[in-house]
Amino acid sequence: MPIAVTPFNDDGFVPWRELSAAEKASRATQQSFNFGLVAVGLVLTGGVGYFLYQDVFSPDSKTAYFNRAINRIKEDPACLAVLGEAKKITAHGEETANKWRRARPIASTSKTDAQGNDHLVMQFYVEGPLNNGIVHVHLIKYKEHNEFDYKYLFLDVKGHRRIYLENSDTKSSGGGSNKFRLFGVNWN
Repeated sequence: MPIAVTPFNDDGFVPWRELSAAEKASRATQQSFNFGLVAVGLVLTGGVGYFLYQDVFSPDSKTAYFNRAINRIKEDPACLAVLGEAKKITAHGEETANKWRRARPIASTSKTDAQGNDHLVMQFYVEGPLNNGIVHVHLIKYKEHNEFDYKYLFLDVKGHRRIYLENSDTKSSGGGSNKFRLFGVNWN
């Protein structure tokens, strides 16, 4: 019985017209599978890129606000007096079994209140040559605004008074008006 020899062209490939129906179906299936695999890879790469942007690189990410809060602490004279030299202050998230500080997650919650305002609350730890402390941050993005505003940013160090860097509850809101705050309500 003679053996069928498939003719090759100069490039070493068999021309499509010379293939049998089974060979054509096999190659078409393989190409469809390869295309599907490439499409899944592109979608996953896009998903990872989107996640990285939203969680790390975006100006509205919790990582960006974490870094801004650390910079504020390193620039505040009261914080430096309690913690020590700014260059030696480190910050990290919650303690985990992982010894790498950068791998420690920042404790945070995000929610939207009944008025449509977004709230971001974070807590993280700072360590300096003199003391260690806990930083608390509460940010609010009002419905009609594009950026978060500080409700509060403060540092708690054991044995020292709480150091407020931001506290919107104590800010005056009228430039000399006779308003006072009682039970969380501003009264005229």
